[in-house]
Amino acid sequence: MTDAKKPQDDRLSEAEAIERAKGGDAEAFEVLYNLHKRRVYSLCLRMTANTAQAEDLTQEAFLQLFRKIATFRGESAFSTWLHRMSVNVVLMHLRKKGLPVVSLEETIETEEETPRKELGAQDPVLAGSINRLQLQRAIDDLPPGYRTIFVLHDVEGYEHNEIAGMVGCSIGNSKSQLHKARMKLREFLKTSRAEKAAKP
Repeated sequence: MTDAKKPQDDRLSEAEAIERAKGGDAEAFEVLYNLHKRRVYSLCLRMTANTAQAEDLTQEAFLQLFRKIATFRGESAFSTWLHRMSVNVVLMHLRKKGLPVVSLEETIETEEETPRKELGAQDPVLAGSINRLQLQRAIDDLPPGYRTIFVLHDVEGYEHNEIAGMVGCSIGNSKSQLHKARMKLREFLKTSRAEKAAKP
């Protein structure tokens, strides 16, 4: 039982991988990539609502990690540090693309008239609840600025003062964006429920 700290099959622990990756060990970096790739990808996907962009941004986040891992001091959990770096990668991408990250006036309405495809048959047990696909569709349909604030606050758990610093807006603006995002989501989900109820 001398090697109880090491996982079975002689893989590196996260702490060992971090230390070895700081020294340029490619195998250790691969261990970190495999441990965190899903979480980083899902964050990028939630913030962009675009699978191709999420894949590119996940790669960019890990490139940043490779470049900056030597600066990790362990003052917070590694996953928290990587998460924040990934959020910054996505926000920089959104700024470069010129998307209205935080725009109060110009809310781009997406094609609400487009018919939606219904997946599978209705489940009577779940008829009154919000299904995850509907919710994800509603989040994806939010204007980019609303979606960014909503994901950072309600999904990722950042406070308004943190979001204001990351996005480059005022705390009041962040709160306003979140409120409007929630209103749009409620409206979408209410409409979606009414359409389901109207079907024979």
